[in-house]
Amino acid sequence: MKKILFTPLILAACLVSTGLAAAETPKPAAPMPAEMQNMMKVFTPEMRQKVMALSPELKGTIVKLHAGHPRRAKETNLRQIMHEILSEYQSIASAVATDNAEQAAEAARRLASHRIPKGGLLPYFPLDKVNDNDLGVLPAMNTAVEGSALKLAEAADAGNMALAASYMSDIMTGCVACHQKFRGVPGVSANLMTPMSK
Repeated sequence: MKKILFTPLILAACLVSTGLAAAETPKPAAPMPAEMQNMMKVFTPEMRQKVMALSPELKGTIVKLHAGHPRRAKETNLRQIMHEILSEYQSIASAVATDNAEQAAEAARRLASHRIPKGGLLPYFPLDKVNDNDLGVLPAMNTAVEGSALKLAEAADAGNMALAASYMSDIMTGCVACHQKFRGVPGVSANLMTPMSK
C-alpha cells in the first residue's frame, strides 16, 4: 500500500518540478478604466479588439493623458481639434511677434489643455498603429507639445519673451513627429491609382 501511494507522489513531484503540471490559474485581467469603457461604446468592433489587446500599463497611460484634458468634445472629431490647436499655435506666434506676453501665455495654456475629441484619441489612429509599441510614444510626444506649451506660458508670464519664443520650435517638433508617426503623408492616398504612363 505504501508503495502504491509513494509512486504517484513521486510522479506528481516530478511533474511540478519540470513544469509539466497544470499552470497556475491565470490572474484576471486588470479592470478596464471606466472612461475607456465609455469611449469604447462608440468604437468599431475592430478598434475595440485592438484596444482590448493593449497592455494595462498603456491603457493607464492613455487614461492619464486624457485626465489632463477635462474638456470633452461631444461631436468634434480629431481633425477639428487639431485645427483648434493650430489656431492656438498661430495666436502664440502672433503674441510672441508683437511682444504680447498675456496673449502668448493664455493661448499656450489653451493649446496644452485642448479638448479631447469624440470617442477619445484612439479611434482616430490607424488600426495597425493601435498597439503597445506604436502608442508607447504618446507620453513623449505629449511632453514635447503640451509640456513645451506650458513652459512657454510660464516664460511669457515671467516676461521672458525670448525664452517663450524658443519653446515654439519644441511644440512644432512634437506636432510634426506625431503627424509623421500616426497621420502619414498629407495628400497621399492608398485609394488613388497611379497615373498611367504614356
